Amino acid sequence: MAAHKEKKSEERNHKNIQNDTQASQVQWGRAWEVDWFSLASILFLLMFAPLIVYYFIMSCDQYQCSLTDPLIDLLMRNKHLSDIWNKTPTLTYTAAGIYIIWVAFQVILYVFVPDFCHKFLPGYVGGVQEGAVTPAGVVNKYEINGLQAWIITHVLWFANAYYFHWFSPTIIFDNWIPLLWCANILGYVVSTFAMIKGYFFPTNAKDCKFTGNFFYDYMMGIEFNPRIGKWFDFKLFFNGRPGIVAWTLINLSYAAKQQELYGQVTNSMILVNVLQGIYVLDFFWNEAWYLKTIDICHDHFGWYLGWGDCVWLPYLYTLQGLYLVYHPVQLSTASAIGVLMLGLVGYYIFRMTNHQKDLFRRTNGNCRIWGKKPEYIECSYMSVDGTKYYSKLMTSGFWGWARHFNYTGDLMGSLAYCLTCGFEHVLPYFYIIYMTILLTHRCIRDEHRCFSKYGKDWKRYTTAVPYRLIPGVF
Repeated sequence: MAAHKEKKSEERNHKNIQNDTQASQVQWGRAWEVDWFSLASILFLLMFAPLIVYYFIMSCDQYQCSLTDPLIDLLMRNKHLSDIWNKTPTLTYTAAGIYIIWVAFQVILYVFVPDFCHKFLPGYVGGVQEGAVTPAGVVNKYEINGLQAWIITHVLWFANAYYFHWFSPTIIFDNWIPLLWCANILGYVVSTFAMIKGYFFPTNAKDCKFTGNFFYDYMMGIEFNPRIGKWFDFKLFFNGRPGIVAWTLINLSYAAKQQELYGQVTNSMILVNVLQGIYVLDFFWNEAWYLKTIDICHDHFGWYLGWGDCVWLPYLYTLQGLYLVYHPVQLSTASAIGVLMLGLVGYYIFRMTNHQKDLFRRTNGNCRIWGKKPEYIECSYMSVDGTKYYSKLMTSGFWGWARHFNYTGDLMGSLAYCLTCGFEHVLPYFYIIYMTILLTHRCIRDEHRCFSKYGKDWKRYTTAVPYRLIPGVF
């Protein structure tokens, strides 16, 4: 879905709003009312998501990444829960120091170091950029400097590894479980603070949503764009830093540990570092584009993003590298090439699909997609202040094949990450299973919001582009 918004300030008369537009004004963004299934899902995640992360990491630490052996031990009474827990490394001062320095360093790079990369990197969009209009009609400004933060961080990492030797490159792996407790503390602290802030001193009260259900509001968030000061935006910071900047560092630490243990880095570990590194770099190269995605445009900031970005992302998105430390898979040349090609083709589809949407949005449809002028459906929606906006939903290029074809490319890349690990254990395949569920749910969630936002115009769009992910199938 591609959209270009043109503000019509003179169209503020509520008497002429159609019923479907009134619905969009109410429903745009997170739901106001909580159904029983949503509440049950949220309670399940709040209770079990932290346990899932712990179970996966503990399984690698104590059971060589087997997900079944811990259960068998418990069921056969070979071990008790207390035995497993007592073998789990605890929070240490070393880990706490590492994590505090890490987060503080990323805050400094985010808030106090204006972007300079856009001044000498052709095609890169950085510096101060505007986000999409919020439901309250606000257009926030952001300092886009994620690529710069990633470069500075990794230059310092490699400078230490090859010259300064302040710390071992395996420092992340060596403190992985103690760091998990630090990440959980930050995740819960920032989520709780965001909820309190939403109640007592929100950045923009009109962009807050209260359902009346404590658990739902804590999980999904109250404030749309909580900020401290002018530039510290919670959503942009925690979505990109510290988790995604750390992603590639974590993989590098795994590779260093593999070298330390076995005297070599396997081709599977290299593939994980390369393919996931491409994804991370793509994220930061297109950080300005990210301001128009569902995370920024629709999601409020709560535990789902706060804890998820601090804990779920860095610990479960890097399972392939962690697995390869314990099981150093050396792929055949043909298998390595096949996995690489799958990952690169998936990335190409992911990037080109998003590029088509961005080009269409930036030019208001005055461009060429696959050599032709793009086709689109015009639609409109209202913000809560009564201002009417217009959008164009593209039905050409990859966006004519499926409404979320960028997710299809993303899933191909996710599968490639997992295939680097072979087929001995199911643990590294959690990522593709999770991403399939996440992106399918996101499709449905996004389309529900779009229908609420655009009404009849959205029905016209889905008629023109009937498939979600796989043309002719789904």
